[in-house]
Amino acid sequence: MKLKNTKLLIVDDDESHRQMLKAVLSEEGCRITEASGGKEAVALSEKNSFDLVLMDIRMQEMSGIDALKIIKTKRPELPILLMTAYGTVKAAVEALKLGAIDYLTKPLDIQELKIAVKNAVKNVKTEEVSDKDFPEIIGRSKKIKEILETVLRISPTDATILISGESGTGKELIANSIHQKSKRHDGPFIKVNCAALTETLLESELFGHEKGAFTGAISKKEGRFELADKGTIFLDEIGDMSPATQAKVLRVLQEREFERVGGTKTLKVDVRVIAATNKELDKEVKAGRFRDDLYYRLNVVTIHMPSLRERNVDIIPLSDHFLRYYKEKNNKAIKGLHPEALSLMQSYNWPGNVRELENAIERAVIMSRGEYIAPSDLPIAIQSTEKAEAGASIKDVERILILKTLNETNGNRTKASEILGITRRTLLNKIKEYNIR
Repeated sequence: MKLKNTKLLIVDDDESHRQMLKAVLSEEGCRITEASGGKEAVALSEKNSFDLVLMDIRMQEMSGIDALKIIKTKRPELPILLMTAYGTVKAAVEALKLGAIDYLTKPLDIQELKIAVKNAVKNVKTEEVSDKDFPEIIGRSKKIKEILETVLRISPTDATILISGESGTGKELIANSIHQKSKRHDGPFIKVNCAALTETLLESELFGHEKGAFTGAISKKEGRFELADKGTIFLDEIGDMSPATQAKVLRVLQEREFERVGGTKTLKVDVRVIAATNKELDKEVKAGRFRDDLYYRLNVVTIHMPSLRERNVDIIPLSDHFLRYYKEKNNKAIKGLHPEALSLMQSYNWPGNVRELENAIERAVIMSRGEYIAPSDLPIAIQSTEKAEAGASIKDVERILILKTLNETNGNRTKASEILGITRRTLLNKIKEYNIR
């Protein structure tokens, strides 16, 4: 198995040994990131999507064992391969119990190192994202690809997931994908919008109630946690949940048990929890509006959904997808979007993200009278963007052409440059110039 493009984090406080490992594994095609200690490794693993961590056990600032424990708490799916001197093999064996995939003894045998690294990433590499994996998710920008790779890794586990991001970015879609690819896929997927209900109603909705528990409780009601047994519960906008309800949700996460409102019988459930929020929960914790213990329980694995303006390369495929759907739904013979309309859409900030884009395309299809969606068919907010000029400039058209070609080649820049008839270097310069992500 080849290691080309394997994203590898090397952690060792011995710089010369770290450089040797980098040289050897770079020759095999690995993309290397270095960390000089355990604390740096923990920080890097939270911010990056690595395929493997190769880490020394004995380090002064923070040991590899301590770093392993923290990383596995945040990223349970990330394989970690340890290096140890002969005298600390006992510690390495203990590390295996904590979740390390294997260990190597120093001094390292280079061939043994290469084989161990290849074996460690073998399972990860078989989980690379293909178009067939997520037909329901449109967009193949780098940010979305990284998220989908994470989804493939974490779905088979029972880890609690926290999905953050602005409204309209597709948090529920990702939650549903995690459930569908999990071992619970035959079980229920229960959704609760925590922002849509008052505290009393939300508590009853989540945990159910007994007959006569409050005015209007004319019969017993099973709560969403009960209904989600052997499946997944999706707690959307959990940042809007009251402190009292937060405490009860924390108990379910810790003990897997609760009582219905007005009831005394303790009920047990087997539920995986996926939560989502458009708020920055760490700031909510500091402000005293969100329980820190619940935050740490939820924050086992975090997925951040980027805004549409952060992945503008996806605007065209998303627009094409919604256009196909709504022109069929409305029986319209529309061929596509006019370049001027595309130019406006690329310039717009999209505060409502993908949801706003879908609504804009639906409106445009309904309003359109020609074969192509014109700028005048788009919502006023998009028409009034700064680039709403009489026509699309050469740069606007060039940028759209590059975006469409990158989309058609699934982001392959070499193929895109060949189709466009320019050198790869020229294409890279234009991608940088037009801020294409």
